[in-house]
Amino acid sequence: MTSDLDIDVDARGLLCPLPVLRLRKALLAASPGATLRIRADDPVARIDIPHFCTEQGITLLASEDRDSTITFWLRAR
Repeated sequence: MTSDLDIDVDARGLLCPLPVLRLRKALLAASPGATLRIRADDPVARIDIPHFCTEQGITLLASEDRDSTITFWLRAR
């Protein structure tokens, strides 16, 4: 999924609500249809990021939980 990546947000080491705030800032700068990846290690991100996407109408393409990092791929609207 990284070959089509437009924006990469590294939120590892940040606690709630900072991963979502970083994602929001990246989405505001993104072109419509851009693909974003956000990586976080705050366990609450498993809930917060999908919820944020649902609330904002952002397409959550995929997620992966590996080791202590949760990775989400999204499409900007």
